[in-house]
Amino acid sequence: MIVKRNGLCYNKVLIMHEGDNAMDTDMSFEIRFADQDEWEDAMELAWKTFLEFEAQDYPPEGIRNFEDFITDESLKRLFLQGNYQMLTAYESQKLVGMITLRNQMHISLLFVDKDYHRCGIGRMLVRRMASYVRDELGKQRMTVNASPYGVPFYHRVGFRDLGPEKQQDGIIYTPMEYLL
Repeated sequence: MIVKRNGLCYNKVLIMHEGDNAMDTDMSFEIRFADQDEWEDAMELAWKTFLEFEAQDYPPEGIRNFEDFITDESLKRLFLQGNYQMLTAYESQKLVGMITLRNQMHISLLFVDKDYHRCGIGRMLVRRMASYVRDELGKQRMTVNASPYGVPFYHRVGFRDLGPEKQQDGIIYTPMEYLL
């Protein structure tokens, strides 16, 4: 269970022991590569979070194009073939975050459930993906086209702007990179 106090996130679970005594204990998030059957849940999380936090920054064309992207069957096929990597974050059995990688170095999607914002999940997902890109793929950097909502987060985790904000097909983004 996530508990927020004074803007800080605490990840706690209540455990019952013999004699009905209860105690709090820390519980960590599980970050792992996604299984094939997790695609739909991950894209649902991306869509729900996009609508709540990002859609207001986009014209209708951008919203349609984002939806078309996450529902594209060819993208799903790339994932199923192992050519579009996805890491997921879970608390217990609940999907709370996801990050995807295309072209071996470009973060394509990064979304965290609203109840888990500012809990370090996005940072953990970026770090785990960065380790994979550096150690397994031998790349020296990662890139992202950050949404207006995401730019401050990416700056906090070490990305730098590669140029000014752009708009293409209604999608507003700032190209950024992270040196590994």
